[in-house]
Amino acid sequence: MAEKLAPEKRHSFVHNGQKVFEWDQTLEEVNMYITLPPNVPTKQFYCKLQSKHVEVGIKGNPPYLNHDLQCPVKTDSSFWTLEDDIMHITLQKRDKGQTWSSPIVGQGQLDPCSVDLEQKRLMLQRFQEEKIMLSCSLGLICRDG
Repeated sequence: MAEKLAPEKRHSFVHNGQKVFEWDQTLEEVNMYITLPPNVPTKQFYCKLQSKHVEVGIKGNPPYLNHDLQCPVKTDSSFWTLEDDIMHITLQKRDKGQTWSSPIVGQGQLDPCSVDLEQKRLMLQRFQEEKIMLSCSLGLICRDG
């Protein structure tokens, strides 16, 4: 399979001078990264993923995030993990290759120039994947992942 063209850097959503989350995307998924507050047991954090909605918080408190997603996701293959002091949410895009301007509706939208750069990067990634698949189907030299 083609090597994924990972974003050069993560996008940040900042509200009132505080970073709410960072995010990036590939052809198939959108990744959100939320820095967790210190001194809270990891079992207290939760994340509810629905086709067009995400809710994140600490049990017994109002949600930290409670927003509609920019585009629908495949809930059966979307998931979240806690890594060190970061909650990593992987949202599997329902429509592969679709460029998201932000993970959540109305919050942290990329400017038009950044959206254009994301679209070009994702198109290049898709072209590289399809080129390798075509080469394999034609019996040309193939290599595994």
